[in-house]
Amino acid sequence: MNNKNVDVSVVLPLLKQIPLFSDLNEELHKEIIKKIVLMYYPEKYILFKEGDDGDALYIVKKGTVTIYHEPEEEGETPEKVADIYQGGFFGEMALVSEEPRNASAKTATDCEIFILSKDNFKKLLSTNTTLAEQISATMIVRTNENLKNQ
Repeated sequence: MNNKNVDVSVVLPLLKQIPLFSDLNEELHKEIIKKIVLMYYPEKYILFKEGDDGDALYIVKKGTVTIYHEPEEEGETPEKVADIYQGGFFGEMALVSEEPRNASAKTATDCEIFILSKDNFKKLLSTNTTLAEQISATMIVRTNENLKNQ
């Protein structure tokens, strides 16, 4: 777990794809990148389970992560929701919501994953009012869109 491995030129284009961060300027993106760590996970590693507290945003640098719902009965197979590939992300709502995870995540291959913890994100918001204001505005828009789509 070494932050020196986080290359701005690799992470910056990925951050711009995340709706929560897409409207931020490059300076704010770089502040976020300073808080991101790169982790390595083996195949079939469970990153989190449905119902767990949401504590981080994940961005796949290399590999594939499967998002799934746990089987309701023992012996049933999990219900796959999605595969997240290189450049994909998941868990971003955990940074701004107190909701538990609504699905589980497991590596389908060996993976390199960028992680932004909720704690680091909150520290960043507390010291950067511009970022906090922009994230709040984005959240209001996304919440309204989600309500319309229900």
